[in-house]
Amino acid sequence: MSLYERWILPALIDKGCGAPPILKQREKVVPRATGRVLEIGMGSGLNLAFYKSEQIEFVWGLEPSQGMRRRAQARVEAAPFEIKWLDLPGEEVPLEDGSVDTVVLTFTLCTIPDPARALFQMRRVLAPGGRLLFCEHGAAPEASIKKWQDRVNPIWKRLAGGCHLNRRIPHEIQQAGFKIETLEEMFLPNTPRIAAYNYWGSAVSN
Repeated sequence: MSLYERWILPALIDKGCGAPPILKQREKVVPRATGRVLEIGMGSGLNLAFYKSEQIEFVWGLEPSQGMRRRAQARVEAAPFEIKWLDLPGEEVPLEDGSVDTVVLTFTLCTIPDPARALFQMRRVLAPGGRLLFCEHGAAPEASIKKWQDRVNPIWKRLAGGCHLNRRIPHEIQQAGFKIETLEEMFLPNTPRIAAYNYWGSAVSN
């Protein structure tokens, strides 16, 4: 792992993913989590402040980056519920089938190398009646912006830890066997347009 990936990139991601428009989006989704929660890509723990502790049994935090786990430590220690780290990528969820009540996926699907495989794992571990809560940036509906997303994406990925600007989030979720229950979308304010289109909602297994 390079110096950039270990120290600089985690700080940049923490700052970018903690911007006010993004925190507001997290607040729309995370409080709906209940029971045994699996958070994919916990990162620096920015979601921890938005869980309703009275609804949570515990949270599995899946995060392969040592640098991000290090930045999350203070937030983890302050959380009023138990957090169990899973030091693996999203494609490798080391949990039993049907062992999770809620999967939380926020600003993470963009960076997973194999999103289809990761979403399959999320669906596998969800208990009957369980729910996927998601909030992700992705492909914009406006052709002019999508064109620039496609054009900039190769460079963006290299600088932003594998983040893709142009993934079709609802399509990815549905292709993995989920049924989307609720879906909202918009351009986030005060955010570069190529990275501003946001999808959020909930899905259940088909």
